[in-house]
Amino acid sequence: MIASPQQSHLTPEEYLQMEEQSPLKHEYIDGQIYAMAGASDPHVTIAGNLFALLRSHVRGSGCRVYISDMKARIESCNRFYYPDVMVTCDPRDQETPTYKRFPTLIVEVLSDSTEAFDRGDKFIDYQELESLREYVLINTKRQRVECFCRNDEGQWILQFYTPAQTSFRLRSIDFEGTLEALYEDVMFD
Repeated sequence: MIASPQQSHLTPEEYLQMEEQSPLKHEYIDGQIYAMAGASDPHVTIAGNLFALLRSHVRGSGCRVYISDMKARIESCNRFYYPDVMVTCDPRDQETPTYKRFPTLIVEVLSDSTEAFDRGDKFIDYQELESLREYVLINTKRQRVECFCRNDEGQWILQFYTPAQTSFRLRSIDFEGTLEALYEDVMFD
């Protein structure tokens, strides 16, 4: 993310209005906007592969899967983020066409410029979403998927997957996929 100096402070309503007209995507953190940088080939390929797998899985279930152009709104801490992939099963999310407030699953595909933020402050912010059951980080440098699941006590439990396991599980939506399908067509350096 890169700070955008156009305005010193925006309300959420001003941000949403600006974002509808903007050729660039911006994330919103407590009145400040941050331009989104472009993504690498592995990043886009992984996000696209996961979207395709999840879209087939949730079809007919009442859940919806979104890829990078849909915002997640975290009202309690005045944030809007663009997750790489997001699934919501809450019918209230059909009321807001430009953002979702009740995601069940959020996935971030890691990049050098955002990895620390995705693992740190962004994850802390996402934890404010009571509906969120699972937060997933996908590595672009090697086959590794990290799934943080919220248990019944509200604790976040990490389960990670590497080629030794060959498959991965997203418990929040009862999905199991292979690392081979997730990383299809991805070229590692």
